[in-house]
Formats: sequence, C-alpha cells, structure tokens
Amino acid sequence: MRLYGDARRVFSLPSFRILSTLLVCERKATMIDQVQHPSIMDKVAGQLHLRSGVSSGIRSYDGAFRHPAMYQRPSFGNYSNAALQYPVMPSCKTTMDLSSVATTASPVFAAAPVEKGNFLVDFLMGGVSAAVSKTAAAPIERVKLLIQNQDEMIKTGRLSEPYKGIGDCFSRTMKDEGVISLWRGNTANVIRYFPTQALNFAFKDYFKRLFNFKKDRDGYWKWFAGNLASGGAAGASSLLFVYSLDYARTRLANDAKAAKKGGERQFNGLVDVYRKTLASDGVAGLYRGFNISCVGIIVYRGLYFGLYDSIKPVVLTGSLQDSFFASFALGWLITNGAGLASYPIDTVRRRMMMTSGEAVKYKSSLDAFSQILKNEGAKSLFKGAGANILRAVAGAGVLAGYDKLQVLVLGKKYGSGGA
Repeated sequence: MRLYGDARRVFSLPSFRILSTLLVCERKATMIDQVQHPSIMDKVAGQLHLRSGVSSGIRSYDGAFRHPAMYQRPSFGNYSNAALQYPVMPSCKTTMDLSSVATTASPVFAAAPVEKGNFLVDFLMGGVSAAVSKTAAAPIERVKLLIQNQDEMIKTGRLSEPYKGIGDCFSRTMKDEGVISLWRGNTANVIRYFPTQALNFAFKDYFKRLFNFKKDRDGYWKWFAGNLASGGAAGASSLLFVYSLDYARTRLANDAKAAKKGGERQFNGLVDVYRKTLASDGVAGLYRGFNISCVGIIVYRGLYFGLYDSIKPVVLTGSLQDSFFASFALGWLITNGAGLASYPIDTVRRRMMMTSGEAVKYKSSLDAFSQILKNEGAKSLFKGAGANILRAVAGAGVLAGYDKLQVLVLGKKYGSGGA
C-alpha cells in the first residue's frame, strides 16, 4: 500500500497532464518540418505567452525538470513567432491548464527561431520594399521635380509656361506625355536604393564607433550630437558613390517633351544620360552640384538618422513604445522636418544638375543660390515642397502596408526601403 501511495503521488493528475501535453506537442512539431527548431517547451512557452508563476505544488511534482542543456541556463530563450518577441521567462512558469495546448497551439504558425547572418535576405527584401514604395510614389516624385526645376526648363525651351500647381502639373504631364510618363526616371531611383542603403548603414555604424558617445557616460546632448554627426557623415560618404545615379534620375524626370523642339525628348534612357553628359561635360557633368549636395545630405541625413535615433527612445515610451501609429507619426514628422530644412539646398543642387550639357552654367552653388534669390525670389527655393510632403505620405503608407503583408505571408517583417 505504501508503494501504491508513492506511485499515485508521482503519477498524479497534474504531472500526467503535463507529460501527455508534451508528447502531443512533440508529435505535432515533428509533422511541421524536419529542420531544426527550438525545443518543444520553447514553442509551448512562445505560443501561450506564459507569464504567471508556477504553483509550489507543480514544482514539487516535477522538481527535476530543467531547460535543455544546450542553452546553458534554466530559462526559456527568446522565441520569435511571426513579428512578436516574447520576454525571457523562468523555466516552466505557468498557472494555465496545459491540457489546452493541443487545441490552441497551431502548427501552421510555429515559426523558426531567430537566425543570425540573415543580412543578405533582409537587404534584398528591403530592396523589394523600397522598389514597391518608390514605384508607388514615383508619379508624385516626378511632379515634385518638374515643379522644382520648371524655371530651368523654361530657360532651355523645354517648358512653354510655368505650372500653376500640383494638379496642373499632373494634368499637363498626362495630357502631353501620357500616364506612363509619370514613372519616368523611376528605374534609376530604384537601382540607386541598393548601394545607397548599404553604404548609409555601413558608414553610419562606422562613424558611430568613431565618435563613440554614450548617453550614460557623456550625457544626452553629447550622445545626440554624436548621432547627428555620424548620420550626416554617413550620408555624405555614401553620396560620392551614388551621385551620378541621382543626377541621371533628375535629368530623366525633368526631360519633358520640348515645347519649342517638336515634342522631342533630350534623353532616350538611363544609359543615354550618361553617354551624352560624358560627351558634353565629362565626368564633372555627372557631379555638378556635388559640393552643395554634401552640405544638404549632412543636414538631411543628420536629422533623419540623428533625430530618430535620439528622440525615439525619449518620446516612444510606455504605451507608445509598441504603437504603430505613434512610430509612424514620429517617422513622418522627422522625415518631413529634415526634408523641409534641407529643401532649399536640394533645389540649388538640382538646378545646377539641369545645366549640365547647356551653354550657360552657374559658376558655383553660391552663384546659383544668389541668382535664384535675385531673379525668382526666396519662394522659388521651396517650389515642389508640397508635392514632397505628399510623396512622404504615399511612400510611408505603402511601406506600412507592405510590412504588414510580409508579416502575414512570410511570418516576418524584412528591411524597409526608406532611403
């Protein structure tokens, strides 16, 4: 009778239900695939959000239970299921009825563990995300460039009269060139993403290590200045490698059918831009406006990287930390704030780009700035800024939707193309 009593205590109902649950889940995990996954207890913990402490009674029934030795610690490791990351939890922490596991843990959504070395996949998927975003916003982008550079186009006879606004630019472009023309120059813009994004983040990390400011050690403002400087230096460094693509995109987008030249275009495509510019102006023609662009990119990238990195942990706290709309609003405000702060510089550099291949050129960026102010007024420096804000809304909205689609279809959100 004593032996029977001991056996009954060992194989009592709570312990039996836990063991049966583990066997069922292990069998389901085997059916999912044959690749290596976390232990079944990791999956159970991840699927059920186990947070509560285990009762002392269950601990006494299974006092020998430990986490697998491969983790070298008695707790469950972080386990990612789709886009959610669950906190580290002590071993076997639950007050829930584990007998419900067989019906609540769906094997369809049992995700693989977080893997290291997925930079290439994230980078390529980020490129797809950027292509989707940029292509969706390309019509607004072209309208912005046409309005921004219309005065240079009028000088060269490629535009008969100024645009009256965003709506007028849209309607005239579609009427004169067709709907497809709204995507003119988008190919160069999409291609430009890959080297730009890779170089930006590579240089950003390098300059962050170079400045090496710590918020706890050096104070908030030194840390903030370090973020600002590293972001600006990263953008300026990467600009050297991708500037010619930005130049080609600008020339193609502003290549409206000439009003005084029988409706002919100046360039037939991306390669033709390089060929004609090199023939008329040499390599210098591809880099016209580069110096002022470095100033602009330091302002824009410095604010873009620095402000977001610095303000996000301060503003997005508490209930706002995991809020999609709060993060979206902060990113949108910073993007537009940085864009408006550097927009006059962007106008000057693009106006200088437009003079490559022309007889009359600006002597320098300072000369271009002074001539625009003298002949057209300060308002001309902000032409197209409204379309630029609309483009940011469209691009951010498409990216948000695309990220959600990636989570639903692929079970993970990959990189986003914001550059």
